[in-house]
Amino acid sequence: MIKASVAEIINKIEKGECFNAVSPDYSFIIKIDRYVPYVCAAIHNGNQFRKSLEKKCLHTAYERWYEEDPETLNMVKTHPIVISGCDSRFEYDLNRAPEDAIYTDAWGKKLWKEPLHDDERKESLNKHESFYKVVHALIKKLESMHKTCLVYDMHSYNWKRWEREVPTWNLGTKNVDESRFASAINDWKNSLSQMKLPNNIKSTAAINDTFQGNGYFLKYITKNFKNTLVLATEVKKIYCDELEEIVFPEVVDAIEQELSTRIQRHAKKYSS
Repeated sequence: MIKASVAEIINKIEKGECFNAVSPDYSFIIKIDRYVPYVCAAIHNGNQFRKSLEKKCLHTAYERWYEEDPETLNMVKTHPIVISGCDSRFEYDLNRAPEDAIYTDAWGKKLWKEPLHDDERKESLNKHESFYKVVHALIKKLESMHKTCLVYDMHSYNWKRWEREVPTWNLGTKNVDESRFASAINDWKNSLSQMKLPNNIKSTAAINDTFQGNGYFLKYITKNFKNTLVLATEVKKIYCDELEEIVFPEVVDAIEQELSTRIQRHAKKYSS
């Protein structure tokens, strides 16, 4: 892996070079082994939090971890194109528009002891902007090379806060062309429901059950690129004890193994 500026990363993408890089501020990583017609993204995987902001934050490290999507990068890391956020969504949320990316409160609790200074906000929003410059260049390149592009937008969600049975996998599709991409959406849902998972975990899947796919990442790509389908894919946190902050590596590994073939097979069918 190399450390590369946003301009250098974009230049490599435009030239079709393969590389593995981290941004100079360590806010995101990107890997391109081959220019295949699909991307795996884990934008909420990160949990880095600037030390200068820590003293101002009312949420504990555990409270932040609870709302993040730990291990989602590990679930897709073997695919040819992967992009992931490294910073906590509590500093700035890559799945929100720039004007809303910095929380004032989070999940019913005030976030900051005192308002952030303009320069503190600017530093965070610059990272948000850099990430989307790279995303734009990447999808533009893939669309120029392939008929259709798919983005597997990986997230997780806390199931113990729900007072009903919720699916292992949820696809949020309200902001994509559900008519045009109906076959790809339904096939992805069906594939997820057929996973074999350890510890007697049943893999179920639903569309727009717990979440509807209202994230900025999906909306940004969908608005700017007409031949790219973003599949906002949320996994119930069956791979950890969300109350005890314990990760179950055997479940993470099983999900990664299942996704390694299922994503590849699905992308091949719907990008050809």
